[in-house]
Parts: sequence; structure tokens; C-alpha cells
Amino acid sequence: MNNGDKHRYDGIINLPHHRSETHPHMSAHNRAGQFSPFAALVGYDDAVEETARLTGSKISLGDDELDELNRKLSALAEVISERPEVTVTYFKPDELKDGGEYVTVTKGLKKIDKFERCLVFTDGTNVPFDNIFSIECELFKKKRFYAVI
Repeated sequence: MNNGDKHRYDGIINLPHHRSETHPHMSAHNRAGQFSPFAALVGYDDAVEETARLTGSKISLGDDELDELNRKLSALAEVISERPEVTVTYFKPDELKDGGEYVTVTKGLKKIDKFERCLVFTDGTNVPFDNIFSIECELFKKKRFYAVI
């Protein structure tokens, strides 16, 4: 810094701050808002979060597990009019990317739709046969089902 710069602003340094006579004074909160960060790439944070979200793979059942599921479905078909409460664990495919997650629900069973190949629950939920991992029901524990399962 040279000697001439030292006194360069002496003429204006102590002048009062200018206040507009036509525009109202902006609050400190509003002034700070002008400098807050903004999303230059709208949706970028959501895209990064979606990419980081993990999904699982569907497990393939063996012949023995498939046979057991078929026996349980047959047993449920015999008592479907009772609207049995069933606990089903099934693979729910992700709507946005490959994979999905396993979900377990306990609901009243309304119908076994063999044409659409799905379970229909009293609340309207449909679970495709191919996505079922396991089925549990109190009825399976009763003596009359031992021969079926």
C-alpha cells in the first residue's frame, strides 16, 4: 500500500450512510435472504438421494418351498369364505429402480384369484403369487390342516 492510498477515502469515510427517501429500509432478515443458498439444479438433491437408496433382490424359492406355498394356498381356498387373517411376506418391486423390498402384512384374505394369480385382501391389496415368500395363518396350526400341509 503506498502512502497515497492511506488517505484515499478520508473524504467519504465518515459520511452518514445513505437512506433512500423513496424506498423503505429493508429488514436485516430480508437482506440476509438475498444471500441465502439456492438450488441451482432443481431436483438434484432428490436424484442423489434416490440413487443412494438401496433396494434388495428377489429371492428365488426352491421346489420344496413352492410346494409348501401351494399346499397353504389350497388350504386357504377351502376356508376363504371365513375371511381368514393371513400373514404374508412378499417381495414388493420398487417403482423407480431395479429391486425392491420384502414386506410383511397381516390382513383379512378376501379372495384367491387364480386367473390373475394373486391374493386379494379385504382392504383391496393384491399380492401376486410369484412375489410371495411365505404365508402364515392360525388355521394352519389346527389339527384339520395337518394332513393338507
